[in-house]
Amino acid sequence: MSSVRQIAKELGISVATVSRAINQHAGVSEETRRRVLEAADRSGYRPSTGKKPTNVIGLVYPEEPVKSDLGDFEAALLSGILRGVYEKRHDLTFISAGRDKHADETFTQFFHRKGVRAIIMRSLGDTSLVEKIASEDFPTLLVADRSDDARVNYIDSVSRDSSRHAIEHLLGLGHTRIGLAMHNIIDTDHQDREAGYREALENAGIEIDPALIVRAEANTGGGEIMLTRLLELDSPPTAIFFTNPMSTIGALHKCLRVGIKVPRDLSIVGVDDSVTRFQTFPRYTAVCQDAVSLGIEAARWITRAAQTEDDVPMEIFRETRPTTFEVLETTSFANPNPVRIDSDGTIVKDS
Repeated sequence: MSSVRQIAKELGISVATVSRAINQHAGVSEETRRRVLEAADRSGYRPSTGKKPTNVIGLVYPEEPVKSDLGDFEAALLSGILRGVYEKRHDLTFISAGRDKHADETFTQFFHRKGVRAIIMRSLGDTSLVEKIASEDFPTLLVADRSDDARVNYIDSVSRDSSRHAIEHLLGLGHTRIGLAMHNIIDTDHQDREAGYREALENAGIEIDPALIVRAEANTGGGEIMLTRLLELDSPPTAIFFTNPMSTIGALHKCLRVGIKVPRDLSIVGVDDSVTRFQTFPRYTAVCQDAVSLGIEAARWITRAAQTEDDVPMEIFRETRPTTFEVLETTSFANPNPVRIDSDGTIVKDS
């Protein structure tokens, strides 16, 4: 492993210039910075924070900020990550993947400059960035998503089976027209839920009706939009599976406002990442994942990876955790006269 002095000697520049270039300080030309970073990468140079194990873990998000109206998944996940990190006597720092990284830096150089030795990564549906980081063999764990890239470590929940059970539950109550209300960003979680929906209907010999599958942003407003679109159909569903907690809440709120009785008029199944299902009226039947435990296990693995010596190869870690299905108060027998929303917004309940 090279040193700052060796790089300076190789390039014929001062030690101070090499140090400023590596640490992204001002006063260094772009060409000199590029030459220094390339030499550092070739020689395997690591700054002082990277020469020995560090107790700082980076939690990395893409540039797009996490939206608070998408529910409490991020808060529950963070709670678990913090518990796991503190349990191992490590610290956590938040890093924007695109804000501070210089174009000439490798990701490894960037993270070492930030003082972290390993990262937990959120993808929010696009795994291309974590795949680039993994290609540098930097200790990285993708949490709450999966990648087909063999170099990517991940831990995720798998909700396909529980989603299938949810639809089978509705089929057992006599529902044959079942809506699917999905987030418009299709990550692996939502792919699982759609797959479970389709599998259950296909197993029951029911043809998939594309009109019953709608997409919108996974917030309360999106839930209201998807509910309305489904109930405006000439042949509306008698039950709807919402694949996100906040869209479930939005749909329940609209039902309360306009006088749709759940589950007498319409059955609803949602998804829950923590305890949201117990905080609505009525308490909603849900496919449930434990975001806290996901965060704890992610932190436990990445803290071990952070202590691994540079010359010791890490084994690929891939874990998927099953979700569960819990029946509460928002599902009942299919209404023989489905409730509809007329073109003027009027609620129509055929007798």
